[in-house]
Amino acid sequence: MRGLCLMALALVLAGCATLDDDDAAQRLHQDILTLDAHVDFPLSALSEQDLATDTDLAFDLPKMQAGGVDGAFFVLYTPQGETSAEGYAQAQEIAGTRLRIIRGLVDGNPDKITLATCAEDVPKLAQSGQKIALIGMENAYPLGETVASVADWAARGVRYMGITHWGHNQFGDSSNPNFQYDRGPRHGGLSPLGEDLIRALNAHGILIDISHASKDTVMQALALSEAPVIASHSGAKGVTDTARNLDDEQLRAIAASGGVVNMLSYAANVKALTAEQEQFRTALRRDMGIPDSPEYTMPLEIEIDYNQRLLGMYEIEPIASVADYVDHVDYMVSLIGVDHVGISSDFDYVDDTGRISGWYDATQSAAITRELLSRGYSKSDIAKLWGANMLRALAEAEAIAAHAPC
Repeated sequence: MRGLCLMALALVLAGCATLDDDDAAQRLHQDILTLDAHVDFPLSALSEQDLATDTDLAFDLPKMQAGGVDGAFFVLYTPQGETSAEGYAQAQEIAGTRLRIIRGLVDGNPDKITLATCAEDVPKLAQSGQKIALIGMENAYPLGETVASVADWAARGVRYMGITHWGHNQFGDSSNPNFQYDRGPRHGGLSPLGEDLIRALNAHGILIDISHASKDTVMQALALSEAPVIASHSGAKGVTDTARNLDDEQLRAIAASGGVVNMLSYAANVKALTAEQEQFRTALRRDMGIPDSPEYTMPLEIEIDYNQRLLGMYEIEPIASVADYVDHVDYMVSLIGVDHVGISSDFDYVDDTGRISGWYDATQSAAITRELLSRGYSKSDIAKLWGANMLRALAEAEAIAAHAPC
């Protein structure tokens, strides 16, 4: 009987400890400034849904409030197309549409969210209770065959710019070639125009973002840049070996620049698929008649059905979790130091195969803080990871800029 009583007492105390830990994590999460380094939105959703209301997206203003997220880099993402006059025109239209919608969110809700254009603005806005929007650009493709518009994008509020995305472009090579257009490297890293882009971004205080760039592009950008270089949403290849995750040499070089690597939460880059899961995916493609070829692009209705069925592979092995995510953070902190690592959700995904367990949307953002706290990270270190490192890098980029936006 005494043993049973002691066991019961132990369970009660364990439950209390869990509640206390949760309370401590929530208090810490509310006390620090939390800045998500990379949030994207499907263009159709931006046009059809009001981000000031509760949407079916992973990130909107009510979810920021519920999840204790103070601010985020709202991203102007443009998919890579042909490097032609027509392709550039389409890319400019996409980037411009995204910017108008994001600015419309801010301008239409001045009592809820404010656009920050300088690093020093962010903590002041957070203290006032305002949610904060910063702007990043994913893929420099919309600039066309010149860097003349960098000054204009800086004036519009862009605070970091990615060189590439999926596919090589006019500025440099990607970590993931687009097999519709690419056969191997195109430039061997940065193109001459890409070198001009690095100089122009430095001159206007815009951080260089190397997420999605090839290793040669990354290392050449780091060698040329006078300001810190960031990865807005990249993982550690030493934990999960995917094409777009960064190896140790790249991680160390980014840290040496004074930059920050923001860990992304996209499941496939957080946790590698097992051999059995790979076999499941191969069999599913065969059964659905989907060619196993990188040149094949699925029609939308087939892709939706495919992604839904693909969830079956997580019955074999669970999808990546918050713990798996923080494993990457641990790895990078151990390798390059806590001053050079950050947090990004890389929301929003249009299917469930991208979202990790425990951080399904912005309402669950405190789960990251809770996991970090449970692993012994201090409040100061967690604050650095949740945005202070990014703000320090941005301030340094502003300080060396010939035409700083602040």
